[in-house]
Amino acid sequence: MVLVSVTRLHLKSPRYFPAFLWHNALSSWQIINTPGFVGGKLTSDKQGGAWTVSMWEDESAMRQYRNSGAHRQAMRHLPHWCDEAAVVHWKQENTTLPDACEAHRRMVNEGHFGKVLEPSTAHQKRQIPEPALPNGVPLPQRKKHSSQHKQFKIQND
Repeated sequence: MVLVSVTRLHLKSPRYFPAFLWHNALSSWQIINTPGFVGGKLTSDKQGGAWTVSMWEDESAMRQYRNSGAHRQAMRHLPHWCDEAAVVHWKQENTTLPDACEAHRRMVNEGHFGKVLEPSTAHQKRQIPEPALPNGVPLPQRKKHSSQHKQFKIQND
């Protein structure tokens, strides 16, 4: 069983885009090097929203990433920079990343909307556009962690 985490952010102004890209790059580096990260992807939607789909060995690994390092620093800016923010988590048996349709369906039906200081009309109405790129940019694991080596050995014994 793995935990899937999907987030969507929308910047309220293009002036935040350079800083957002910087924090996104640092957070992406952190995520692919975090123990317990299984895989993920980045994508966007036609309204300029940024989507992250990530898969984790368990909720503890996801929380460790979320609450530390570059990601924690980036999250401090979210209420000020974004006018839309939503997240959804679920557990699934397989380690296949959900497609854009599944991520969107889950976000619409089960998503939690985050606090932003100046919510857009779409945020207030709980409207979420579909991701535009079905495959997105992959976030592969970069480091082999000891838990992964143990799993590999067990599976091949």
